Amino acid sequence: MSDISIRLATKDDAEAIVTMLTQLANDIGSADHFFSTREAIAEYGFGTRPMFECFVAERQKTNLGLVLFFPIFSTNRAKPGVYVQDLWISGDTRGQGLGRRLLAEVVNYSARNWDASYLSLMVYADNIKAREFYKKLGFDKCENDVSKALDGDAFAQLKSAL
Repeated sequence: MSDISIRLATKDDAEAIVTMLTQLANDIGSADHFFSTREAIAEYGFGTRPMFECFVAERQKTNLGLVLFFPIFSTNRAKPGVYVQDLWISGDTRGQGLGRRLLAEVVNYSARNWDASYLSLMVYADNIKAREFYKKLGFDKCENDVSKALDGDAFAQLKSAL
């Protein structure tokens, strides 16, 4: 594990990020809903208004994992936090502590850079291994939170409501 380096991703990593995110989509069975491209990652992660940041883990230039995250704010807590959108570890590297290391990098980075005091994420209900992993780290289920999304035609309709 000590031979694995973790670093903040750059625009040059856009293709590798998409490759790892594609593998994540395949792993969780959502490949038919995955549309990210190198161009989208480059623009929205490393363009003039970056929307996210990402750490990549590698060993001798081989990508072994990533964590993609961004700042959030809780009005209840009255504090900033960090939202982890994606965490992926290559199959042969799982179970060796890399996921924990990547999340620790995010916690330290976000606390230092925007005073984050909590981390939030979602996990697929049927992803038992991920749920067990997060439980071991101390994540709590947010009983009152129900994830909702507005997309496609419904998003367009609301956008044009003004």
